[in-house]
Amino acid sequence: VQLVESGGALVQAGGSLRLSCRTSGFSYEHYAVGWFRQAPGKERELVAVITRGGSTNYADSVKGRFTISRDNAKNTVYLQMGSLKPEDTAVYYCTADIYWGRGTQVTVSS
Repeated sequence: VQLVESGGALVQAGGSLRLSCRTSGFSYEHYAVGWFRQAPGKERELVAVITRGGSTNYADSVKGRFTISRDNAKNTVYLQMGSLKPEDTAVYYCTADIYWGRGTQVTVSS
């Protein structure tokens, strides 16, 4: 089983990024998939989740700025991030069932 995140980068405040989480080795389409993030010195927090039916939920801090989506044909979940703020700086992880990726670093400069 693998979940591999990609797309993290250094970006200026106000910019956009799209993160990808490519899955393999399990029937990911049967599970909700979530994006979490962890900033230095802080606990890991939920950013967004998408159910197997496509329903979505977001942390208040990212509502209206981030969009989670999934492409079951590609076994991939995306996190489109816009209007980025320095406080969005963190390592972003995707998770499904009991599985986690290793994360991708997003750094937003002011």
